[in-house]
Amino acid sequence: MDEREKISKVAKLLTDCKSILFITGAGISADSGLPTYRGTGGLYETEKTEDGIPIEMALAGPMLQTRPEVTWKYLSQIEKKCRSASHNRAHEILAEMEHHFERVWILTQNIDGFHCSAGSKNVIDIHGDMHKIICQNCSWKTEVSDYSNLKIPPQCPECNSILRPDVVFFEELLPENKVNLMTQEMDKLFDIYFSIGTTSIFPYIRHPMSVAAHLGRPTIEINPDKTEISDWVDIKISLGASEALELIWKEYGLLAQKK
Repeated sequence: MDEREKISKVAKLLTDCKSILFITGAGISADSGLPTYRGTGGLYETEKTEDGIPIEMALAGPMLQTRPEVTWKYLSQIEKKCRSASHNRAHEILAEMEHHFERVWILTQNIDGFHCSAGSKNVIDIHGDMHKIICQNCSWKTEVSDYSNLKIPPQCPECNSILRPDVVFFEELLPENKVNLMTQEMDKLFDIYFSIGTTSIFPYIRHPMSVAAHLGRPTIEINPDKTEISDWVDIKISLGASEALELIWKEYGLLAQKK
């Protein structure tokens, strides 16, 4: 099948669906101009940062505890690159689908908060949101639109402890409440499963697609690149997220009018 035929097939599948799971990664935010921290065009294409350590070490939980100024230095660099960006058409379409179908959930690895800003309510941001700042010691928390006015590393105004964004760093566990919510919703199953803009390297991101395939539920991947699941999903659409979703949503609209 060519891409056009794949788009039509996915749109037709949606006409018989009441529930949808979208699993999203960095690729869905690419049209917003967000850079990755690794890879071609990424913030950190070299093996090590200017401090002589891998970026994964700089953005790790142990580094935040022992040398928070290093972690916050690179957090600030990433946030500065993302500051002028906002959600794109792909995020908007998923929000529109949530209002149209009976049950729609998004499981995202992204920490940009774009799904929520686009209007989606049923979002499991399993890695957190970089705009939510919390104290590691007390219950103080706030939200910031950018980091430019923060002292690096920032300290809690209540107890003077080092603050952190409410995100999962390398070498940290996923938050229990979000894991429980993810498990609860996955156990209910969905009529159709989408993987959008993610390499599906993490087992907990790949697992729902594997379960769907085992149960014979339709599995769709939208990604220009080949990933961990590309060889076995039912339909692989090699387009960017915004382009593919716009085409699917328009085609679905035409089919829905005819029913």
